[in-house]
Amino acid sequence: MLNQTSVPEFLLLGVTDIQELWPFLFVVLLTIYLVNVIGNGAILMIVISDPRLHSPMYFFLGNLSCLDICYSTVTLPKVLENLLSTHKAISFVGCISQLHFFHFLGSTESMLLAVMAFDRFVAICKPLHYIVIMNHQCCTQMTSTVWAIGFFHALLHSIMTSRLDFCGSNHIHHFFCDIKPLLELACGNTDLNKWLLNTVTGTIAMGPFFLTFLSYFYVIVYLLYKTHSCSLLHRALSTCASHFMVVILFYAPVLFTYIRPASGSSMDQDRVIAIMYTVVTPVLNPLIYTLRNKEVKRALIRAIRRKL
Repeated sequence: MLNQTSVPEFLLLGVTDIQELWPFLFVVLLTIYLVNVIGNGAILMIVISDPRLHSPMYFFLGNLSCLDICYSTVTLPKVLENLLSTHKAISFVGCISQLHFFHFLGSTESMLLAVMAFDRFVAICKPLHYIVIMNHQCCTQMTSTVWAIGFFHALLHSIMTSRLDFCGSNHIHHFFCDIKPLLELACGNTDLNKWLLNTVTGTIAMGPFFLTFLSYFYVIVYLLYKTHSCSLLHRALSTCASHFMVVILFYAPVLFTYIRPASGSSMDQDRVIAIMYTVVTPVLNPLIYTLRNKEVKRALIRAIRRKL
């Protein structure tokens, strides 16, 4: 139940206070958003339509592309609207909804990356059992589980944040509604909210990160001891390189933002870092996968030829 707060709406102060930069930022962010939607949409379409890509690896890649489209859509359209408007308001319900979907999709992506790392671990270290372990039912169950956990994790934060009393300033020093900027505006005790942010979100972020790291560590050790051919070692590692790049791009700014204590953070610094994981990373994912993955490139060429 939403709190009967005296603040009916919030004002998003945006990416920067320099008005002269707003038209330039609008063009840049709109271009990035369109590239994100078109790039990830193309990967999603190819994975669904091409029978050669109906495998666990590309099933997870399709989910990742869907997440990246939705993830940017939660924040970027509102940012673009505010860059063209002098009234940068968002309703209380709209703000809580944005917070919910942002953390829902973000936490789901962090767990999905761990699932993708496990998939590569099984494919390389247990090749004879891969089809049995990573069967369709198992892949569907794992994907459904991470989506469900992400939803309820975000629901916890959105409910707890909506119950706070916002009786003072309604100016959010950010370009979207996030937990930390909202806690700065809340009246009363926010210790429980901060504890949930550090503990629950910290676990959601760090748990998959360590599982991902462990999977790749085991893969590398396995390959070094079991594979005596440099060409085979290089080929096996190259299949993981794209995913590993995506993991680094996603986790580095997220861990820096949510793991460090709130007292040591700067809102301006948080805004710059947030641009990385809300704007830059989602648009880089399709580029990384299409440039480094021969199967995706071949499938894309086949799709273009069919259209022509």
